[in-house]
Amino acid sequence: MKAGARNYIAKPFNTDELRLLIAETLETVRLRREVQLLRTAQMEKIDFDSIVAESQSFKKVIRLAERIAGSETTTVLIEGESGTGKEILAQLIHYRGIRRDGPFVAINCGAISKELVEAELFGHEKGAFTGAQQARPGKFESANSGTLFLDEVGELTLENQIKLLRVLEERSFYRVGGNKNIQVDVRIVAATNKDLPGAIESGSFREDLFYRLNVAALYIPPLRERRDDIIPLARQFLQEFCGAFGKAVPKIEAEAEKFLLTYDWKGNVRELRNTLERIVLLEETETLTADHLAFLSLRGTPRHSGAVPTAGPFSLPPEGIILDEVNRDLIEQALEQTGGNQVRAAKLLGLTRGTLRYRLEKYEIKEEPE
Repeated sequence: MKAGARNYIAKPFNTDELRLLIAETLETVRLRREVQLLRTAQMEKIDFDSIVAESQSFKKVIRLAERIAGSETTTVLIEGESGTGKEILAQLIHYRGIRRDGPFVAINCGAISKELVEAELFGHEKGAFTGAQQARPGKFESANSGTLFLDEVGELTLENQIKLLRVLEERSFYRVGGNKNIQVDVRIVAATNKDLPGAIESGSFREDLFYRLNVAALYIPPLRERRDDIIPLARQFLQEFCGAFGKAVPKIEAEAEKFLLTYDWKGNVRELRNTLERIVLLEETETLTADHLAFLSLRGTPRHSGAVPTAGPFSLPPEGIILDEVNRDLIEQALEQTGGNQVRAAKLLGLTRGTLRYRLEKYEIKEEPE
C-alpha cells in the first residue's frame, strides 16, 4: 500500500469481491484520466498569452501576477471594479503556478445567502439541516492541493468572516454538523470591488481578515483608466464572436474608434465584450460604425466630447500616465501640505484615514510622525 497499491485482498479470496474491487479500481482510473483531460482542456481554453495588456498600468499588473504565481502558498487579494477581469487574473496565478495540476475552484461570496455560506465553503454532513439528505464536501475540500478563488469576499457577513479567518489561520475546519477535523492544503485568492479599508472603518469588514488576505495585493485599474487596451480588446472580441457566429471580422471605422475610446465603460471589459457580442450577433456589416454603438448613449453612461477625456481640473496627456505614480505623488503632496498629519491629508484627498493608511503601505510611502 505504501508503494502505491490501490487495495489488497486476503486469501482465500471471494471471486465476486475481487471483481467488484477491480471494477472500482478501473472506475477510479477512468475518473482520474477524465479529470486530467478536463483540466488540460481548461488550461488550453484560457490562453493567457492572448491577454490584452497594451497600457503600462495593466502590464505592470500582469508582471506582478506572474511573479506571485511562482509562490505556492501566498494568499492574494485582487481589487478592482466589477467587470475588470479579476477571475481571469486569479486563473492566471493558478495555472502559471506550482499548483496548476490541482483544482481551481471559484465561489462568489455575494451570490449565495448568508445562511448557506458556511455549508458551501466547508461542506455538511447528512442531516445537518433541513434538506441535507447526504453528506457533501465544501469548496475548501474540493480545492484541496489547488486554489480556492473567493470572489466578492467583501460581501461576507461578520460572522462568516470570523469562520473564514479561523480556517485561513489553522488550515482546518469542521463540516456543518460534523465532528471530524479536516485538514486542507489550499491557496486562497480573494477578490473584491469594495473599498475594504473603508469597510473596516465602518465596521462591516474585519481588519484582521483584511491583513490575512492582503499578503500579496493586486489592483486592476478600470478600463477608462487604461484606454490603450480598448481598441485591441475590441478587435479581439470581434474576432472571437465572428468566429463563433461564422461571420467575417468587420473593420472599425475612425468614428467608431473615437466612440469606443471616449465612452466611460462603467461595466469595464465585461461591458465592452457584451456590447461587441450584441453587435456581431445582430448586425451584418463589413465595417463597425459609430451608429452601431449609438445604443450605448441611451444607457445614461457619460461619453467624453474629445478624443482625450478629461475629469474636472485634470487633463490626461496624449502620451498617457502611470496612475500609481500619480496617486503616490498626490499622497506625498497632501502629507507635505499637512505636515504629515494623516487625518488632514486624507480629508484633502477625499479618502478615509483607513484608505490612506492602506495606500501608504501599498505605495511604500514612509509615514512621518503626526
